[in-house]
Amino acid sequence: MLERNNESKAQRFRSRFGIAIALTLAIPFLCARAATLSDRPWLSPSTLAATPDGATLFIGCATGQRVLFLDLASRKVTTSVRVPLPPTGLAVSADGKWLYVTCAGPQSQVCVIEVARARVVSQLKAGHTAYAPVLAPGGRTLYVCNRFNDSVSVFDLAAGKEVRRIEVQREPVAAAITPDGKRLLVANLLHTGRADTATVAAVISVIDPEAGRVVKELQLPSGSGLLNDLAISPDGKFAVVSHILARFPLPTTQLDRGWVNTNAKTLIALDQMEVVNTILLDTVEHGAANPWGVAWSADGKRLVVALAGTHEISVTDFPALLDKLSKLPKTDGSGAAAGAGSLTREDVPNDLSFLVGVRERRPLPQGDLAPRGVLIVGRVAYTANYFSDTLTALELDGPQPRAESISLGPKPQMNAARRGELYFNDARICFQGWQSCASCHPGDGRTDALNWDLLNDGLGNPKNNKSLLLAFKTPPAMSTGVRESAEAAVHAGIRHILFTVQPPEVAKDIGAYIQSLTPVPSPHLIKGKLSANAQRGEKLFRSKEAGCTQCHPAPLFTDLQSYDVGTRGRNDRADDLFDTPTLIEAWRTAPYLHDGSAATLRDVLRTANKNNEHGKTSQLTPEQIEQLVEYLLSL
Repeated sequence: MLERNNESKAQRFRSRFGIAIALTLAIPFLCARAATLSDRPWLSPSTLAATPDGATLFIGCATGQRVLFLDLASRKVTTSVRVPLPPTGLAVSADGKWLYVTCAGPQSQVCVIEVARARVVSQLKAGHTAYAPVLAPGGRTLYVCNRFNDSVSVFDLAAGKEVRRIEVQREPVAAAITPDGKRLLVANLLHTGRADTATVAAVISVIDPEAGRVVKELQLPSGSGLLNDLAISPDGKFAVVSHILARFPLPTTQLDRGWVNTNAKTLIALDQMEVVNTILLDTVEHGAANPWGVAWSADGKRLVVALAGTHEISVTDFPALLDKLSKLPKTDGSGAAAGAGSLTREDVPNDLSFLVGVRERRPLPQGDLAPRGVLIVGRVAYTANYFSDTLTALELDGPQPRAESISLGPKPQMNAARRGELYFNDARICFQGWQSCASCHPGDGRTDALNWDLLNDGLGNPKNNKSLLLAFKTPPAMSTGVRESAEAAVHAGIRHILFTVQPPEVAKDIGAYIQSLTPVPSPHLIKGKLSANAQRGEKLFRSKEAGCTQCHPAPLFTDLQSYDVGTRGRNDRADDLFDTPTLIEAWRTAPYLHDGSAATLRDVLRTANKNNEHGKTSQLTPEQIEQLVEYLLSL
């Protein structure tokens, strides 16, 4: 695999897919110790829940590795409960006595907190990077999303153990159950499959809990990804998911009117389990970057979405929205409401003015940054503000509804990497707030798995988005190597993708953040070690038979060169060479090759390498291919 086959092919490009560093190698310079999460002097509040009586608010603080109890009457933190790993989700029992906290890591745990005594009384073992705990009606079953196992765990709480695991599509991070308990909806962060097809979009997996399987996949519009949250209306009739709607088929020549990324919520009718429509959260001249948390008021009349990139909330009059949608014909323009921007229902996902008259965008108070979790208690919406260690309390009614900032601790003292992380997620450094770096590089600088036609190497030749992990250690940057370094690419990205000019320290801090990123252990490892099959694959990888190490030597698993390996497509130039990527974290970076045309690593080794132009794989047996793939997915 991935080698130059003879001297005449010495300049051929190696495959776009990669393999991450084996945990057991412990390469010192790649694993240089960053401060542990608990060492960091900030909290990063990101998820919220409340007791049934609305007296106490629970706040999961990711980098602080704790759950705070906030008394809503006094607006004071009364208790702090430490948890072993970053909390990513909270669920409260119907009687308010128990709090279930997903704590994310390669071996995640669900911490069970007894609320009265404010302490962890038991722990349940979950999968890789657990999210979104959901209690079934009756409180006897708990569902948990295992993000990097692409699955949902089912826990019997009385027995205190996992009883089933249900496979979903890709990186499930949010879930909600219908009031009758008959359907569990799961939001997958990213799409699966190739990136060069007509429809490229993440889906919502619909699970039948009794059958223990997915019974339907709800397809969102092409370009839908980064499905951050999902919530069901109090009456059980609708669900809403927040997400980005990328316009990736267009060249990135401008940002006006959502030319590159738009930001959306998709409405689902639960009686028929079908998508009603996708509604843009942006306005004509003001993007609503990075929609995150979703919450309904108890009466179902207000729908709130946190706009993490622009530091706002979107408050929609939900009955008015339904009324406006109902007046549109499905395909025929006749009968459309006078003055409506959309003439048919099909127009709505492209209509930046559709929410005019039924929605209000409200900024958070100055200094409250990156609302992610959102929850409505009574007539007040609360947001968990990731970068300011604050909550915001926003009144939803009244002639002049107030917004109050609630401090959760000392004002964070940011170092360069933390400032860079803020800039990376901050749409204020983008023209009109349409997007941030994280809009295309979610999950700590990784990838949205889409093909983008960037200005770096001309127009009309889209390339699959690359993870930024180790970008500063593996120059040049971009698939065609047109940027000599990651530093140059950061400067170019601000100028040509965010379309602004920023002070030099902004790019410098973003660079510090990217350099702070470290590999995540693969979900294919077994207790931190290679499986027997992966060990056989490692031998193949290092052998002359496959020859992978000639172009992918340790420790970076790239020789930092560019080659032609026979993967040019119709959109590429005849003289294009492609940069050899690191193979670290390949399990996380599908689809593969520079154009995203290989859905899996098997496709890379078989379908995309018939002539052995990027490694000797055609002579390998099916069993050997599986072994090699297992090794690659384990790194």
